[in-house]
Amino acid sequence: MIIDNTFSTPVSSPIDRLEALIQKATSPYHTVQAAKEFLLSAGFTELTDSEPWTLVPGGSYVVTCYGSFLIAFVIGADAKPGDGFRIGAAHGDFPGFRIKPRPEMSGSGYIRLNAEGYGGVNHMSWLDRPLSLAGKVVLRSEDLFVPDVRLIDLRTPLLTIPNVAVHLQREMNKGMELKKQTQMLPLLGLSGEEPTEGILVRLLAEHLSCEPDDILDYELNLYNTESGTGIGLENAFYQAPRLDDLTSVQALLDGLTAAKRAKGINVLVIFDHEEVGSRTKQGADSALLLQITKKLCRHLGWPEGACEDALRTSLMMSVDVAHALHPAYESHYDPVNKNVMGKGFSIKQACSQSYATDSEAIAIVQQICDAKKIPYQKFVNHSDERGGGTLGSIASALLPVRCVDIGVPILAMHSARETMGAADQKALTDYLTAFYS
Repeated sequence: MIIDNTFSTPVSSPIDRLEALIQKATSPYHTVQAAKEFLLSAGFTELTDSEPWTLVPGGSYVVTCYGSFLIAFVIGADAKPGDGFRIGAAHGDFPGFRIKPRPEMSGSGYIRLNAEGYGGVNHMSWLDRPLSLAGKVVLRSEDLFVPDVRLIDLRTPLLTIPNVAVHLQREMNKGMELKKQTQMLPLLGLSGEEPTEGILVRLLAEHLSCEPDDILDYELNLYNTESGTGIGLENAFYQAPRLDDLTSVQALLDGLTAAKRAKGINVLVIFDHEEVGSRTKQGADSALLLQITKKLCRHLGWPEGACEDALRTSLMMSVDVAHALHPAYESHYDPVNKNVMGKGFSIKQACSQSYATDSEAIAIVQQICDAKKIPYQKFVNHSDERGGGTLGSIASALLPVRCVDIGVPILAMHSARETMGAADQKALTDYLTAFYS
């Protein structure tokens, strides 16, 4: 299967645009690349973080850092020092598997690739899927301190992680533990008389038109090559890989580019490494967002202290998927605060602050939705269930602004293929457009 990696064909519906992003965003680096291309096609100007900026009122700008972090901002034509920011944040990574160095493992006539888990993965869901590889490859360069970095997406179903026959594991339906180091290694091919070591590097070199010796390192993840599809009566559901968190990325892109606001500054940020804790230089638990926000204010000519004043009146949306009610596991959900797919996006709350909870900020979200007739639901975890967390509380602690966690409710979160209500993508997009407006 060859994936069309362009946005040249106009797509009308939120689900169509989401599918276009899913096909292109096959690694965190490709997520940022796709988002940048989308913004550039909408008239944004690319800036380099290491150079001075020339900013003008009414301008739209995008900056990327470390390959997997992106920030975009739209300056209101009437923006004044101290005007607040409206920030939407999501993450561009997703749970799965990353390829280790010297990955070829041969035996019993087969070649497999050595891999490690990334994030909280539903192992069973990855079995018997058509898988490929995407990420970045780093090559030798003339400047030793500036390596040659190439993005790569092999795009074809090159690998699979085969399940075992029920005849050989007759208790499998009672529950079966899958070990990452032995049972979750992807199958690449058949081994023969030729040495298997270096097969992957040679494959990468062929794809990049370089010599194998030029390849020094890589960051490659497995991804599911399957396309998204409508499911259910009147396609009430949409099922696809990487809904967590590409639903949020696309809704933020749509909202930011559609909104019109004369005052203040609208901001979109895509972090990396949310699935492994966010504590990296390009994750939400870093100083990067605050540093860029201060640089933005400085290059707008705002006086000292104006940026801090603006943050006091700012608002952040932490946009990530929520748990939809599963009809077969209803006892795992709160008795009343549970979300059904197709009934609107979720406002996620937790007094532990695993979801950023701020009543005044939530009230703002509700009033926007009520005014625009946008459907929403409130979600709280079952009190005896651990639930999950997002980047909202982390990012808003480092950039101290009011914050709300929102997102579309989905089933099979962290699986190789997830399910959402098709109408909820429109609800989230409509809300973010109104928020930025």
